[in-house]
Amino acid sequence: METGTERIENLVRELIVELGEDPNREGLLRSPKRVATALRFLTSGYNVDIDALVNGACFAQETTSMVILRDIEFYSLCEHHMLPFFGRCHIGYLPSGRVFGVSKLARLVDVFARRLQLQERLTEEISRAIMEAINPVGVGVMIEAQHLCMMMRGVEKQSAVMTTSSLLGSFRDNVATRQEFLTLIGRPRP
Repeated sequence: METGTERIENLVRELIVELGEDPNREGLLRSPKRVATALRFLTSGYNVDIDALVNGACFAQETTSMVILRDIEFYSLCEHHMLPFFGRCHIGYLPSGRVFGVSKLARLVDVFARRLQLQERLTEEISRAIMEAINPVGVGVMIEAQHLCMMMRGVEKQSAVMTTSSLLGSFRDNVATRQEFLTLIGRPRP
């Protein structure tokens, strides 16, 4: 019986033929396997249990300080053309008795980025997952990304950057909180 990865390899081989190439040409011989392996990795976020990911990485901590992790690099695949988009994610939250282990925020970004995505949905999924995991006073997530589907084809605009944000709780309802978040993520890097 054929595995999922073997099925992808066969489909890629068929695609190579449909594109007018010879899958038996030396440079393409192992391409179906490479592409299948790459696609499995780039969509591995479907196989991650979010609750298991954050379990054990949320800690009791009384603080009123805003927590910000910015410039989290990510790579994803646009669901429309299955071409990469990539950029940086900035996350801020106001704790309500619980905080995240800092690396878990970056892992959370990777889990959702490693799915066929829209940048708008990616932004929302990250903010909602944080809200559900630790129930903070508020959450802000901003993503800035470049999309190869727009750079390599279509309008072919090389410098365009798409920005999306998701603001929940006090980040949506309180202008001062929102402004503090936007100011802090916009500061120059040290």
